[in-house]
Amino acid sequence: MKKRIAILGSTGSIGTQALEVIGKQSEYFICEILVAGNNADLLIKQAIEFKPGTVVIADESKYEYVKNALQKYDIKVFAGQESVNQIVESTEIDIVLTAMVGFSGLIPTINAIKAKKNIALANKETLVVAGEIIQKLAFENKINIYPVDSEHSAIFQCLAGEFNNETEKIYLTASGGPFRGKDYNFLKNVTKEQALKHPNWDMGAKITIDSATLMNKGLEAIEAKWLFGLSPKQIDVIVHPQSIIHSIVQFTDGSMKAQMGLPDMKLPIQHALSYPDRLKSDFARFNFLDYPQLTFEKADTENFKCLNIAYKAMEEGGNVACAMNAANEIAVSKFLNDKIKFLEISEIIETSIQKIKYIKNPTIKDLLETDKETRIITSEISEKIKIKS
Repeated sequence: MKKRIAILGSTGSIGTQALEVIGKQSEYFICEILVAGNNADLLIKQAIEFKPGTVVIADESKYEYVKNALQKYDIKVFAGQESVNQIVESTEIDIVLTAMVGFSGLIPTINAIKAKKNIALANKETLVVAGEIIQKLAFENKINIYPVDSEHSAIFQCLAGEFNNETEKIYLTASGGPFRGKDYNFLKNVTKEQALKHPNWDMGAKITIDSATLMNKGLEAIEAKWLFGLSPKQIDVIVHPQSIIHSIVQFTDGSMKAQMGLPDMKLPIQHALSYPDRLKSDFARFNFLDYPQLTFEKADTENFKCLNIAYKAMEEGGNVACAMNAANEIAVSKFLNDKIKFLEISEIIETSIQKIKYIKNPTIKDLLETDKETRIITSEISEKIKIKS
C-alpha cells in the first residue's frame, strides 16, 4: 500500500522538494494533505497537480481565494492555525512531514504524535524547544521520528544495525556558510544579500541566515541530543566546506562511520519517507574524482558566537533553548528586514535569554509563554539597537 503523507509547509524549500520526491515515487507515496502558511498561489498549483484530499492555508485572509480556485476539484479547503493543528489527526494519513519553519511546527507535531502518526522531522525547532516532551510523547504513543535534516539523517543511517552498540561521539558537519574564514571587520558590514548566498545548499531565507551565523549548527546539536540520547560533550561540530560527508558517528572501539553524498535534500527526504526501505532514484551520484580533496576545519566560535550560545542553552536545559530559539527567529527577521546588522543577531539573542525567567522542567504551557515573552523582549531590544545605530 502507498504511504499517505501530510506535508506541513508544502510551499517551503523542504516541502517543494518533498513533492518532487513524491511525484517521482508515486508508486510508493500519495500526498493526502498539504499545509501552507501564506503562499496561496503555490499551494493552489500544488493542489491541482497532486490532488490531495485536503489543503490548509494558515493565513485565514486567503481562505476564499484558495477555496474558489479549487472549487471544481474534489479537495477540501480549511484555514487558520487551529486547522493546521488539527488536520494532522486525520485518519487519512500515515506519516506527517513537518517542514514548517520555526516554533509554529511545535503544536501540530505534538498533535500528530498524540494521533499516533509517524513523523518525518524537518522542523528542528520542535526538538530544540521541547525535546524532552516530544521524545516522551513519541515513546508513549509508540511512534517513530525519522530525521530529515541531512546531518541527522546521516547519523540515523550510520546507526542502522548499531543500536546495541554505544556511541562515543558524533560529528555534525557544517559547510561554514557564505562567510567561512571571514573576520570581525568583514562581518560587521555584511548585507542580507551576501548572507543569503549559501555556497552549497538551496534553503529558505531563515535557515540560510542561520547557516551564516552558525546558529543552524547549534540548533542541530540540540536536536541531535534529543534524537540520539547524547550529552553535549558527545556532540562536536566540524566545518567541512565541500558538504559531501553529512555527519559522522564514532563508536567506543574507535571506529567511525560517515554518510556521504552530494548536497541534495531530496535524498534524506526520501529516506525518511521510505524507511526502512531504500528506493531507487535518479539523484545525481557522487564521484570521488570530482572531489579529490575533502577538508575539515575547526568551527570559528569567536566570530560566530551563535554556536556557543546554543551549546550553553543545551547545557542549561529547561526553557533556555526555547527562549534562544524565539530570540533567534525575531533577530533573523529583523536582519532580513534591514533593521539590525549581522553581528547584532548574536548580541540580541544573548541579551534576550538573560531576561527570561529560568524554568527547569517546563510544561508546554510554560514553553508557549516563554516563546511569547521572549519575542516581545527581543523586539524591544532590537528597536533600541536600531535607535542607537
